[in-house]
Amino acid sequence: MGKGKKGGKRMTKGQLREVLQGFFSSQPGKTLSFKEIFRTLRLDTHPLKMLAIDIMEEMVWDDFITKVTDSSYSLNTKGQLQEGTFLRKSNGKNSFLPEGGGSPIFVSERNSMWALNGDRVKVSFMARRQNHIKEAQVIEILERKKDQFVGRLRVDKSLAYLVTPDNTFVHDIIIPKNKLKGGQSDDKAVVKITQWPDAEHKNLMGEVIDVLGQTGDNDVEMNTILAQYGLPYKYPKVVEDAANSITGEITKQDEAEREDFRDVFTCTIDPKDAKDFDDALSIKLLDKGLWQIGVHIADVSHYVTEGSIIDKEAVKRATSIYLVDRTIPMLPERLCNLICSLRPDEDKLTYSVIFNIDEEANIKSWRVVHTIIRSNRRYAYEEVQQLLEDNGVVDGTGEPAPIAPAGGYKGENADQLIMLDRIAKMFRAKRFKGGAVKFDREELHFDIDETGKPTRCYFKRSKDANKLVEEFMLLANRTVAESIGKVKNGAKAKTLPYRIHDNPDPQKLETLRQFIVKFGYRVKTEGTKGATARSLNKLMDDCDGKPEQKMIQSVALRAMMKAKYSVHNIGHFGLAFDYYTHFTSPIRRYPDTMVHRLLTRYAEGGRSANEKHYEELCEHCSDMEIIAQSAERDSIKYKMVEFMSDKVGEVFEAHISGITSYGVYAEIDENHCEGMIPMRDLDDDYYDFDERNFCLRGRRHHHTYQLGDAIKIKVAKANLERKQLDFGLSE
Repeated sequence: MGKGKKGGKRMTKGQLREVLQGFFSSQPGKTLSFKEIFRTLRLDTHPLKMLAIDIMEEMVWDDFITKVTDSSYSLNTKGQLQEGTFLRKSNGKNSFLPEGGGSPIFVSERNSMWALNGDRVKVSFMARRQNHIKEAQVIEILERKKDQFVGRLRVDKSLAYLVTPDNTFVHDIIIPKNKLKGGQSDDKAVVKITQWPDAEHKNLMGEVIDVLGQTGDNDVEMNTILAQYGLPYKYPKVVEDAANSITGEITKQDEAEREDFRDVFTCTIDPKDAKDFDDALSIKLLDKGLWQIGVHIADVSHYVTEGSIIDKEAVKRATSIYLVDRTIPMLPERLCNLICSLRPDEDKLTYSVIFNIDEEANIKSWRVVHTIIRSNRRYAYEEVQQLLEDNGVVDGTGEPAPIAPAGGYKGENADQLIMLDRIAKMFRAKRFKGGAVKFDREELHFDIDETGKPTRCYFKRSKDANKLVEEFMLLANRTVAESIGKVKNGAKAKTLPYRIHDNPDPQKLETLRQFIVKFGYRVKTEGTKGATARSLNKLMDDCDGKPEQKMIQSVALRAMMKAKYSVHNIGHFGLAFDYYTHFTSPIRRYPDTMVHRLLTRYAEGGRSANEKHYEELCEHCSDMEIIAQSAERDSIKYKMVEFMSDKVGEVFEAHISGITSYGVYAEIDENHCEGMIPMRDLDDDYYDFDERNFCLRGRRHHHTYQLGDAIKIKVAKANLERKQLDFGLSE
C-alpha cells in the first residue's frame, strides 16, 4: 500500500484519497484515530493533515468510512439495516445514532414511526439522492427508553390531556377521566403510557401515577425537573427505615482495628450551608520542618454493605443531586447528615490517607488506613478565607501568608490553617508546572427567600480557602489511584474505578487555534500532553481580564473531553495525572464507595474484583452524573427565568455569550442571566452563521454579531414552563 511513501508535500488530493482508501480497506473493524492515521501515513505537515481531514469527511459522506468520534473513523462494513438510538428534536430534525458509534443520520417525522427520544430502534437506510443528506427510516421500535412523562394536566369535560413542556409529542397524551388520580387542570403530574401509537391509533393514552401539585409552586417545579429526568424526588420509606435502624455506635472492636487520630487537630472546611461533611483535614508537627497531614474521609462502606437495601438504592441514584434550593441525597438523611457526616466534637469512623510532608511539599511517606477521628472545628470557606486574608494572604496570587509577626498569626488555629494553605499552594504550583490545565470557572448562584423565590443572582468564584481543600483532595485521590494502578512492568493492576479524562479533541483544538489568531493569541495543537496543557494555560493567563476572556475560555472548554469513570485507565488530561480516582466523597458519589470497598478488600489480601461488573457500574455512574448535571442546569435556568419574570420590558447592558444558527444568546452584565434573541428578531438583514468563527454575518450591510460583543437588550418574554428567556435588541 506504500505506507508512508507518499507522505510528502507533493501529494495531490486524488493520490491522498487513494492512500486513505487503501489504508482503511486494509484494516476492517478497526477504529483509527487522527494521530494513528497521520503517524502511519507520515502526514507530517499541517496542510497535508488538513487535506486528509477534508478527504475523510468526504469519505464519510460517501459512506466509505464511518465517523466514530470527532477524531476517529473506521471502514464502513455495516449493511442496509442497523440498530441504534433514536434522538427526537422538537423542531422535527430527528436523527438516528448507530450502535457502536458513528455520525447521527437524519430521520424525518414521517419516517420516525412515532419513536421517542432515547428509544432503541431498527432503521433501514434510504437510497441516497444526489446532493442530499443521508436519511434513514425507523422500521421497528426495539425498546422504549421510558414510559413515564411529566407535564401539565388539562382537564376538559370528557377527556384530560398531559401537555409536555418540550413538545415531545406531535399530540398530547390522552388520559381517561377515571385515570386522573385526583389531578386537576394546571397540576403537574407524572403519567405512564398505557397505549402507544400504531397504524390504527395515532394518539397516546396514559394514566396518572403521581400528582406533583399546582404549577408555579416552588417544590412542585423542582420535583417536576427531577421527574422529567427520571430522577427520584422522594426517598423510599423502606430504605429510610433501614437507615434508621443503624445505631452508628462505635464499638471497642472498631477502636482496636483503627488508627486513633482523636487527639490530633482536625477540622472540616465546607460551604456555609453544607450538612454532609464527608472530608476532614488533620495536621500535626512531627519534627522540625516535617508535618503529618491526614485526609480523612467518611467511612460510608462500614455502614452501607454491598447488596444491602441501602446500597441498592445508592447504586440506582449513583450521585447526590444539587438543585438551586435543595439537595437530593444519594444516601438516606440519617447516614449522610448524621452518622457518616464528620460533625465537630463527635467520634467518627473514617478512611484516611496520611502523609508525612516537609515544608517544601515533598511527600516523605504515606499510608492508606482506617481511622477514628474527632473534628475540633467546623469551618465555612468564608471563615478560613477571612483568616488567611487577615494574615496577609492576597487571594488569587498563589502566594502563602508572610512569615508570622512577633505576636504570631491572628485567629483561632491560624498556625495550622496557614501551614495547610502554604503546602497546598506548593502542590498546586507543581501541578500546573506538570501540565495541569488552569480553568478557574465562575459558578452562578442565587440567594433564595423562604418561599424559594430568587432575590439575587451572582457569580461565585473559587477562592484560596476552596483551593486549599481541593488540593489535598486531589492529592488523596491521586495517591489512592497510584497505590493500586502503579505496578511493576509486566504485572497486571487489580481492578479499580478510575476517573479518566481523555486528551482534547484535535479538530476542536484546531478550531480554537484559528479562532484566537484574530485576537493575537496562539496555542499549540500538537506535541505532548504537557506541552498542549501548558500552551492552554498560557492562553488563559494571556487573556485574563481582557474583554475576550470569557469567549476564549468558552471555546477552549468545548475542545475538552468530558471526564468519566472507567476501570480502563488512560490518565487524566486536565489534572495531568497518570492515575486518578474518586475516593474523597463517598456520601455523595457512589464510585468513591466502590473504591473504598476495593481498597479494603485488597488490603486484606483479596483477589482482583470482576472487571466487567465494575466497568458496567462505572458506565452507569458516568451516565447518572450527566443526568444529574442536566437537572441541576435546568433548576438554574428555572430560577433565572423566575428572577427575570418581573423585569419584562426592562433594558439591560449585556454581551453576546453564544451564537447559533437560530439566534444569539446574550448574558446580562449586571446579574449574569442569559436569554436568546431569536433569529427572526434580527430583521435588518439576512444573516449567515459562521460556525468556525462563532459569528453571524449580514449579507447586505455586512454587520457582524460575534461572541463577546457588547449589546443592549430588552427582556421580551420569560417562559417559566419552558425555562426560557427571550430578549430583543433595544437598539
